[in-house]
Amino acid sequence: MATYYKSITDEQAALIKNANLFFVGSADPTLVAGPEGVGPVNLSPKGGVPLHVLGPNCVAYLDYTGSGNETARHAAAGGPVTVMICSFEEEDPAVVRLYGKATVMLLDESPIAELVRKQTADEEIGLKQRQVITIDVESTVTSCGYGVPVLKYEKQRNRDQRGRAYKGSGALTTVTG
Repeated sequence: MATYYKSITDEQAALIKNANLFFVGSADPTLVAGPEGVGPVNLSPKGGVPLHVLGPNCVAYLDYTGSGNETARHAAAGGPVTVMICSFEEEDPAVVRLYGKATVMLLDESPIAELVRKQTADEEIGLKQRQVITIDVESTVTSCGYGVPVLKYEKQRNRDQRGRAYKGSGALTTVTG
């Protein structure tokens, strides 16, 4: 059963601090698609860089080039952001979600640039630093995490290991059936 909180708990902060991977989901509230009135949701894995807990209702991370920058576009449109952190260790399975709104700032203009630059993955992943994404957390929720497999962190991928096999020809196809 999920448990809701108004802010990040000490236990959640510990999980966030030790996470090698987190996921960021965002949506553009100005796009209307379907009866719910919400456009496509973007979901991005973030590895090689920590999610910093700046306070009980604020987290931030250093964002890199190499993606479509959808989180920044959705933040500018005032869309919601969800950050998901999972415990992949065998003990204490857990999923923590942080709900809020994001602000994007160029790295050189960010007041926390020095903090986020202390732990970068530049040498590991070979991508350029782009911006700081700060998320004002409105609420959090925890769930059991039983559906999360036990995984062992081995290493961070680098730019030369980027995947191409699943990108295809770039043409959109329709599946019917």
